Amino acid sequence: MFRSTRATRKERTRWLPGDGLVLPSAGVMTQAITIHATARQIWPWLAQMGAGRAGWYSYDLIDNGGAKSAHDVLPALQQLKVGMVMPWLPNSHEGFTVLGFHPEHHLVLGWETPGSEIPAMSWSFLLEERSPGVTRLIVRTRGRKGYRFFGLPQSLNTAAAKVVHFVMQQKQLLGLARRVETRVRT
Repeated sequence: MFRSTRATRKERTRWLPGDGLVLPSAGVMTQAITIHATARQIWPWLAQMGAGRAGWYSYDLIDNGGAKSAHDVLPALQQLKVGMVMPWLPNSHEGFTVLGFHPEHHLVLGWETPGSEIPAMSWSFLLEERSPGVTRLIVRTRGRKGYRFFGLPQSLNTAAAKVVHFVMQQKQLLGLARRVETRVRT
């Protein structure tokens, strides 16, 4: 079954939590997926993300050190705090910092660079119930001007970041939807 992770025009242009953290931005990417579950059923999967935690539900060899992302909600990983780090690689103390959240509604992560009060990038996850048991997960990434993806020259930066992020984000959304819907059915 083919599932789209394409955001609608309205989803791409609307304001999302976290958008004001990275202004002006050099690049913005918005993807979305419809999940047959409530926001309450999806939220625990977002709260437990991170390498060495439940994983990122994407390409585990790349972003979880080869360990499989969780296929269950892990109660020990449900507490979030602003400022906590969701590691991008196992055994790392670096990663995405929780910049804000409202349980069952949105989670905003960011990459904070030393010496800057403005995050280099933001990564927002918004849950919107469209009808009973059907939720749209809208995900947006914003990169600040001057943000250099893996240190690439600025001329290659935006294109490379968009391609890599699109592929990883698509896999994450599909993996997350599959996990949530499998648990909802059982």
